[in-house]
Amino acid sequence: MFFKKKSLGQNFIIDKKIIDLIIGVGNIDSKDEIIELGPGNGALTEKIIAKEPKSITVIEKDERLVDILKKKFSNDLNIINKDMMKVSYENYLKENSIIFGNLPYNISTQILAKWIKIRNLDKFCKKLVLMFQKEVAERIIAEPNTKNYGRLSILSNWRMKVEKVIDIKPNSFSPPPKVNSSLLVFIPKKKYHKLKDPKSLEHVTNIFFSNRRKMVKKPLQFLFKNYEDISKTLSIDLNLRPQNLDNITYYKICEFYEASIY
Repeated sequence: MFFKKKSLGQNFIIDKKIIDLIIGVGNIDSKDEIIELGPGNGALTEKIIAKEPKSITVIEKDERLVDILKKKFSNDLNIINKDMMKVSYENYLKENSIIFGNLPYNISTQILAKWIKIRNLDKFCKKLVLMFQKEVAERIIAEPNTKNYGRLSILSNWRMKVEKVIDIKPNSFSPPPKVNSSLLVFIPKKKYHKLKDPKSLEHVTNIFFSNRRKMVKKPLQFLFKNYEDISKTLSIDLNLRPQNLDNITYYKICEFYEASIY
């Protein structure tokens, strides 16, 4: 009997309807290079193989599962036995890549941030089809002027077009998690605000949302000596709260910030 490791966030998808839905969203063809993170016992992997993509690479940390995948799929897979947080994804992305991931919920946002910061992501990656804890998914897709809007939504929507596909109940997994999940699809944008360093956007949004109840005047003062000039240029009302500024405004603030430090 295979015992799932709680420390690795192992909740395997067992619902065949959800698996078929994920495959449908992926819309795999023979030119696609597939990367699957956390394949588990291969329930989704098996369906991916049936679509006959150009190649399939799976990244799995648990050596016990690696052995199962090798026995189950023989030479149909390129198996990377590594921690997904320590993988350099640039080495595996090829033209027409599609990334599938039932991500461990404790590191899901960190993994997403790694992908968003990959240079030229849009030239290689067609889409990402990813599972998140529903609460996290709501933060990713949140619109300005809502309670869930913040750093994660601003960063995610910087280089990605994001859509929610479906919410998923715990009984679709084994063992069932204690929370609901959501399936999201991410399409890398061809056109987006060019920044010198994505870490600048992380820094700027951290300054603004470290205290989201305070007016935006305070973080602007912290970032810029000429904050009043910048607020006028960007038509920012200094009495607004961080959640009241839209994504584009944050990207423009980041451009001013980078101009001041580089």
